Amino acid sequence: MVDRDERVERPVLSGLVALVAVALTVGLILGVVALGATRVAGLGGDQRSGSTTAEESMYLPKPVKTGAPSEPLITLVPQPSETSNPAPPEPTKTKRPKKRISLSASQTAVSAMEQIDLTGVYPRGEGAVLQVQRFTDGAWRDFPVTVSVSDETFATYVQTSQPGQNRFRVVDTDSGLTSNEVRVTIG
Repeated sequence: MVDRDERVERPVLSGLVALVAVALTVGLILGVVALGATRVAGLGGDQRSGSTTAEESMYLPKPVKTGAPSEPLITLVPQPSETSNPAPPEPTKTKRPKKRISLSASQTAVSAMEQIDLTGVYPRGEGAVLQVQRFTDGAWRDFPVTVSVSDETFATYVQTSQPGQNRFRVVDTDSGLTSNEVRVTIG
């Protein structure tokens, strides 16, 4: 017979009880920390229930009839005697900017076949196709470069080996509107 005072060791049961005790302690600590964090962050909300009371609802007073005023409260047209200038002011017209093409060249002198950057602004010319032209033999002739207008601006480049001063411009292929000319010396 086994004496009651004699203890029987059961290592698996002891380990299991210790594991449950540690898990409960860690869970309790994590729960308290999470609860504190939600209150600090304002996620916990009020202690009240989700229903509103009469004090918290919006109050709209009942409509009450008022007496009719003897004169109108709003005067839409002033009386001639009330103003020093009986004629209404003339509406002013705002001029829209002229539709003109402004061209500029980044370089004024380059070597033969060096890139010449042409940039410009074309107000209200969105989507227009511009043809680059060069002044040759007393007339403007198409240069083999076109550029499209986007956000009222355009940019392209040309290359030429024609020595001396070259004059360039762009022309709107639809309207025929031309830009100012730019001069670049090649050589």
